[in-house]
Amino acid sequence: MRRVDGFRHPLWVRLTHWIGAGAFLALAVSGFAILLALPRLFWGETGANDAPAWIVLPLPVNLEQTGWGRNLHFLAAWIFVLSGAVYALAAILSGHLFRRLAPDRDQLRPDNLAREVRDHLHIRPPTPVSGGERYNALQKLAYLAVLLVLAPVMLLSGLTMSPGVTAAYPELFTLFGGRQSARTIHFLAASLLVAFLVVHLWQVVANRPLRLLRGMITGRSGGKTEKA
Repeated sequence: MRRVDGFRHPLWVRLTHWIGAGAFLALAVSGFAILLALPRLFWGETGANDAPAWIVLPLPVNLEQTGWGRNLHFLAAWIFVLSGAVYALAAILSGHLFRRLAPDRDQLRPDNLAREVRDHLHIRPPTPVSGGERYNALQKLAYLAVLLVLAPVMLLSGLTMSPGVTAAYPELFTLFGGRQSARTIHFLAASLLVAFLVVHLWQVVANRPLRLLRGMITGRSGGKTEKA
């Protein structure tokens, strides 16, 4: 008989996961409060509540929430960035990025991707693989998209909205097409991150949540005994 263990999460993965989760929650709440001051999205450099907008959000204008929202958003943003930077650096140096997050060749086959999409849509547990557990291709691609695309876009677009930063690095205006364009991109990227979080929580709830939660707290999700 032998014991087949589930995922083993190193301490740095668990710490950055929970710190990042708390910071992202604070960012979402404070970002919504800031959005209430101008619930309209523009393209270019300028925008105002009485100006034609690219996207009009069905939200009431509320200027009273802006002060605390900006302060909390700024603080949470740097906590989120620092925890993400620690995770990215440790993932690269330890080989975690390529070993755990890079899709394997067999996972990218069209038939496998189609099966994973069906599993997710029907909230089925991932198809078992030999040699233990691993993230499926959709999970890996989603994590890589967040780490390598959405997070950098969020950071750079957020910095573009800071007059002090753009005074030193006006190239950011060229990159995003203006301060209001950066705000719009920032909102869209944040919306994709929220969608990722919703799907992530949905998958956790659908696939033995207590076991997965234990794994992200203690580092080991448990296992089962089977014949050798």
